[in-house]
Amino acid sequence: MKRILIIATRQIGDTLITTPLIEATHRLWPQAKIDFFGYSASLPMLFGNPHLDRLIGSSTRPRWGEYLKQFFQLFRRYDLAIITQPSDRAYIYGLLAAKQIVGVVPSEEKHNWWKKKCALHTVEVDYFGQHVIAEKLRLLLPFTSEKNLFESSSGVRVLPPAIVPLPEWLGSQLKQDFVVIHPSPLTAYKRWPLFHWVQLIEHLSSKYQVILSGAPIAQDLELNAEIMSQLSEGARSQVLNLEGRLALNQLGTLLRSARLYIGVDTSVTHLAAACDIPMITLFGATPPTNFGPWPNGFKGDQPYQLRGTQKVGLVTIVQGPGDCVPCRKAGCEDRPDSKSECLMNLSVAQVIEAIEAYRLN
Repeated sequence: MKRILIIATRQIGDTLITTPLIEATHRLWPQAKIDFFGYSASLPMLFGNPHLDRLIGSSTRPRWGEYLKQFFQLFRRYDLAIITQPSDRAYIYGLLAAKQIVGVVPSEEKHNWWKKKCALHTVEVDYFGQHVIAEKLRLLLPFTSEKNLFESSSGVRVLPPAIVPLPEWLGSQLKQDFVVIHPSPLTAYKRWPLFHWVQLIEHLSSKYQVILSGAPIAQDLELNAEIMSQLSEGARSQVLNLEGRLALNQLGTLLRSARLYIGVDTSVTHLAAACDIPMITLFGATPPTNFGPWPNGFKGDQPYQLRGTQKVGLVTIVQGPGDCVPCRKAGCEDRPDSKSECLMNLSVAQVIEAIEAYRLN
C-alpha cells in the first residue's frame, strides 16, 4: 500500500477516536502516505498528527460544486480506503477513491449486504458488546493479527491534537490548580440537571479554580450562563467561563494541565481522556462498552463492563441508576430533546465520591 485514505464523515469525537487506527495503519505501512477525509469542523482533532500526510475537509451537506471538487480530489488516487462509519455516503467516497476498501457496516442485513459485497473486509457494528476503537482497529485484520492490534507494548492510545500556545488573556487568568468542566452535550437526553452542576461547582470551588468549557454555540453558551447566574458570589469568583472562545486544539492544551476533568457523554470528554488526566464522565443511555472514553495505554479490546460505575486507568465512568440502563435510546422518550431519568437521578454525591477516589490533594 503506497497511498491510503481513512474516511470518517461524522462528528468531532468520531474523528478523534480514529487516531489508534491511524497509528496502527502507519505501523503496518510506514512508508505509505496516509490521508484523512472528514468533516471540516472535526478535523482540528487531528491537527499535528504525525502519521497523516493530508487532511481533506468536507461540509456536512456539500453542494454539487463541492461534490465535483471531491471527485477530482479522490478518484482512484488510493490503494486502500478504510471506511470507519457505516453510512452510504462514506462507502461511496471509499469506492470512488480506492481499488480496495475495508469498512464498518450496520448489523442489519438490509443495510449492509451491498457494502459487504464490494469490500475486501467488513466489521459489523455492535453497540453493546464492541468498543468503537476496537471496531475500527479490526478493519486491519486482513493485514495483521488481533494480538498486534491490541497488545502492543504501549497499549492502545488515542492521540490528542498537538500542543499549541494558549491565548494571552487565558494564561493571565489561570491559577495553578484548576478543574475543567464541560456540562453541555450535543443532545438534551445526555444532559445532567442544571442544579446538580451548580451544587458540584459550589463544592469544587472551595479547593480549585473551575474552568467552564463549551462550544461557541447557543445551547452551550446559554447553559454555562445559567450555571454562572445560580452560583453563590464566592463560588462565582472561582469560576472562569471560557464562553466558547477556545479552538479544539487550544482546549487540548488546556486540558493537559488540569487537575481533573468532569463532563458528560460528548466529544470533549474523549479529548480529555486522550490528554492523560484524571477524568470523570457521566453516562446514561450510552453503553460504555461501545463509546466509553478510552483509557490510554489499555491493552486489550474492551476496557469496560456494560453496567455500573467503574474506573479504568485515569477514566471514571459514573453511570445513572435504573434496570434499563444503558438502553442506547435517545432518552426515555427516544427523541433528541427527551430527558433521561437515569441522568436526572444520578446524584451529586456519586460524582463527589468519584472525585475523592482520585486523592488529588
